[in-house]
Amino acid sequence: MSSSDNTLVDEPAVPRTVGRVLDLLEIVLAIDGCNLTTAAHEAGLTPTSALRHLRALETRGYLTRDDAGRFGVGPTMVRLAASVRSTAPVDDLIDAARPVLDELAATTGESAYLAVADRDTATYVACAESTRAIRHVGWVGEQVPLSTTALGAALDRPGTVAVRVGAVEPDITAVSCALDPTGSLRAAVSVVGPTQRLDAAALATTSSAVEAAARQLASFAPPPVPTRQEIR
Repeated sequence: MSSSDNTLVDEPAVPRTVGRVLDLLEIVLAIDGCNLTTAAHEAGLTPTSALRHLRALETRGYLTRDDAGRFGVGPTMVRLAASVRSTAPVDDLIDAARPVLDELAATTGESAYLAVADRDTATYVACAESTRAIRHVGWVGEQVPLSTTALGAALDRPGTVAVRVGAVEPDITAVSCALDPTGSLRAAVSVVGPTQRLDAAALATTSSAVEAAARQLASFAPPPVPTRQEIR
């Protein structure tokens, strides 16, 4: 094994090979136009090791590769995504969140978002845009890191409002509050807008509104996943 392979952090419950394959799949899905060099670097693998796992994913249809060597979503991933869409707990939460986000955007005058977290990243899954001419838009479907962001801080302390300035984009302030972690999803509500508009007074109003929206949506979160002891 090369020294670069050793940079991977093994998870006891996940066999090393399985973890590497899943890491590469997540990397390709997160990076538009991801090639072998980028995938190997991000996964901490040699290109030879990364290519072996990527070829396996390509063979099973989870990934495709174009003539330029860029990897992308394969037909198997598309089929699986379509098959679970109508029954996924996140879809129920999104449906419940839409009117709440609309009200939040109207109250604060800024764009309101719902995000769902997965390990060390979060994905924005729903939005109600501000009606102002200058507003924040375009984050639905985008992934952001949990470290250093308002989302990450909020998810670390559910029910507590977190504020970050310029964490993901310059001159942008995010105000977030996570839903109570009683469900199987880690989710948070955020308001995002230009820093110059979110002064102390606006932040106080926005923080209260975001916290109230998170409490309101907590009742729509999916039920907790039972533990093995509870199943017994």
